[in-house]
Order: sequence, then C-alpha cells, then structure tokens
Amino acid sequence: MKNIKLIVLLIIGVTIASCSSDYLEITPDSGITADSYYQTADEVETGLISIYDAIQGVNSTDTDDNHAIMYEFYLTEMRSDNTRTKSQEGEAAQFEFYTVQATNGIVADYYASFYSVIYRANIVLENLDVVDDETTAAAFEAEAKFLRAYAYFNLVRLFGDIPLIDRVVSPLETEVQFTRVATSGVYDLIVSDLTTAVAGLDNTYTTRASKAAAQTMLAKVYLTLEEPNYTQAQVLLEDVMVSGFSLMPDFNDVFYSERNNEIIFAIGYENASSNDSQNFSAEWMNGVGRTSGVNYVTTDAVTALDTYGGDRTEYSYRIDPSQTTQNQVIKYLPNGEDGGTNGKTFINDATLAGNDWIVLRYADVLLMHAEAILAGGTQTTNINALNSFNEVRNRAGLADDADGTITKDELLLERRVELAFENHRFFDLLRFGKAESILSTFSTTNGLEYSSSDLLLPIPQREINLSNGVMKQNPGY
Repeated sequence: MKNIKLIVLLIIGVTIASCSSDYLEITPDSGITADSYYQTADEVETGLISIYDAIQGVNSTDTDDNHAIMYEFYLTEMRSDNTRTKSQEGEAAQFEFYTVQATNGIVADYYASFYSVIYRANIVLENLDVVDDETTAAAFEAEAKFLRAYAYFNLVRLFGDIPLIDRVVSPLETEVQFTRVATSGVYDLIVSDLTTAVAGLDNTYTTRASKAAAQTMLAKVYLTLEEPNYTQAQVLLEDVMVSGFSLMPDFNDVFYSERNNEIIFAIGYENASSNDSQNFSAEWMNGVGRTSGVNYVTTDAVTALDTYGGDRTEYSYRIDPSQTTQNQVIKYLPNGEDGGTNGKTFINDATLAGNDWIVLRYADVLLMHAEAILAGGTQTTNINALNSFNEVRNRAGLADDADGTITKDELLLERRVELAFENHRFFDLLRFGKAESILSTFSTTNGLEYSSSDLLLPIPQREINLSNGVMKQNPGY
C-alpha cells in the first residue's frame, strides 16, 4: 500500500491547499487533487484500497501518526473487565482506572483515524460518476459504504452523539465538521449504508468488504439499536450461516492459519513491512514494542477462562515468561507459529508483525444468532438458538448446555470466553445492558474509579478547541 499512501497524501495535501485559496486566492498550477486524480475505475479502486489503509493505521512510534485499529484495544478491552496495563502508568492506565482525560492522545488518535476512514470513503463516493460500468460502480459504492458504516458504528458506540459527515466537506464548513448529531441519526446512516452494502457485495474477499461482512455487521447494528430489530437480525445471520463459513476445528488455527473459513472480515497486515505491518502485537508483549506490557489479562478474565473456556483457554492467555505474576494475551503472538499452507510464517520482530486483525468471525455469528432468538428475554429453550450456542461450546471441547436452556447471562459469558481480547467485551456489556452493574462491581473490587459517565469516551479536547464553541463535551469530562 506504499504507493497508495503517497497518492492519498498528495490528494489530501493539495486539496487542503486548494481550499485555502478561498481566502488566500492562490490556485495551484500543478499537483494531484481529488478532482483531477479520479478519472478511471482503476483510480477509484485505489481510493477504495486507501480506506483500508486508513483502518490499518500507521506502524510507527510517531504520536502524530494515525494508528487506527492498532489502538482499539485501549478504548475497548482495557475499559472492560478483561485487560489492564502491566505498569499502571501513563495515558494507557487512564483506561483501566476509568480516569480518561479529554487530552488523552490515544483517544484523539482513534477519533481522527476513523474520521479519516470516513473522509476517504466520502471521496470515493463523490467520484463514482467516472466509473462507466454500472455494475462496477454499484460494487464500489457498496464497498465504500460498508467501510463508512463500520467507522461510524465504532465511533457512535464509543463517543455517543458525533458529527455526521456523509459527503466531502471543506475545512471552512465548521458547522458540519463539529455539530454533534444524535445517535439515532448516526444509526440511520449506518443502517442505510449497510443495506446498500448487502445488496451490492459478494463473498469474494475476507480482507475487503463482503456481503456476509455487511450482513453480520448490520445484524449487530440491529441488536445494538435502542429498539433492537431482533427478527431482521436473525434473518441476516441465518443467511450468513448458509453462505459457506464454518468454525475451524482447532481454535488456535483461527488466529494462526489466517484468512480461513471462519474469518468473515479482517484487516490484513503483512510481516516485516514498514508500511503494512502492525504494532499492537508488540504492545502486548513484555519488553518489546513502543509501549510494552499493555493489554495484560485481569484476574477476573483469567478466572472466567479457566472455569469456562475449555480448550480455548491455553490459546487465549499465558503466564508472562519473564514476570510470572502477570498474564499476557496470546491470540496474536507476533512470532506465533507457522500456520501451514493457508497461513503465514510469523516473525520474531514483534514491531513488524503481520497478524491480521479479525473484525468479524463465524463464532460471533452463531452467538449473535442465539442472541437474536433470545430477543432481549432472560432465557430461551429454542432449539435453533441451542444448536448455534452448542456449536461454539463443542468446538471448545465442552458438552452441550446441560439443561437445554440458554440464559442471557450464559450467553454473555460464552461470548466473553470465546471472543476474549478481540475488542468485543465492552460493546457486549453495553448491548446486553450489563455494563453499569458489571463494571461498577469490577471497579469496586479492584479500587478503580468507574462511574456511569465512563460508558462514553470524551470528545478529544483538540476537537472542542477547533470547533470554536460549536462542539460540546460529553458529561463527566
């Protein structure tokens, strides 16, 4: 993606320069702009790939770079009862102690990263008219809208009301950039975008948008809405369940035989490439990486995995080899193992790791299927829900549910041990309506500072400052 990064930088840089001409009256007489670059379908496709590049983030130690999804674990896992830092110091520790400041650089990085994703998606959508073939144009629109919806879905769950930018805006349109829109309006766009994506995509890719990825994400959106649409979520998930995906027989192969039959959507990385590798694997190790020893496993999560994880436990965490009182996440060991013919040979340089980040996988589909059938109730004996629930348990070496009844708490627990450290736990607690009770208890037990306002992150202070009074902060910050 190196060449794409250079193209995007040129487009962004010169576009900003051209916007400056509104008040400087300077018109560039050379260079690439978004208006001049996009002339063919191939060029629009490079714009599409650049959206993935924005999600992938920059593998660097520069705090001015956007690290995107490489930073997501801070904002999700470390704000749940699953992980913490090793040293309990610095900005990272603000997440585990529930003392996040509006000036936190990690929060600002993630916010800017995902608005960059939205910006790039809007650029593509604005230039679809250069694509002559209607089928190709429709596919490009579907892909760009899937990625825009993905970005907005993450942002609205983390920050609440946010600016809703559904077109390319100039730097002078401050009202659009900084006016926070109610979450219901954001979800309206997300549902619309994902509906378009479902209609316009196929299942060709796992590291690019697909129909199954759009269906799975839309189902999760329907389950997350203030008034969930359980019926439509179930329909979407059942369609994915007959689309050729399956659980890997060996849980460990999910992560080390990459782009396998269980993966619905992942962000791809490659080993030893300064442009296409990732650093989150290094962050989780002791003594390597930019910030070593973060995303360590809490005692609470260790207990859950040891008691209910089955065969998944040994592939989810380990005792830190150098500090035997600490536990490390190991689903994404940068030097994990050779994944065989369908995987990668991972390398020892943790700072240039090639592990893909899994966004959606089939086990999540099965557990959401049971959730959709549960439909907000406290329990269900529905055979289809039981079949999906037990399929996940059986892969972990566990027997079918003993009493033939799935409770809401059992389903939440199964999601915790199956999807541990994959950035689902915090969102699951919110969606199940359990965040307040579970995080309050966890905070009291561990001497943390959780309060209900911590369910949303602060809007980055620099955005507040740039808005000149237009944007207001979330309560509690």
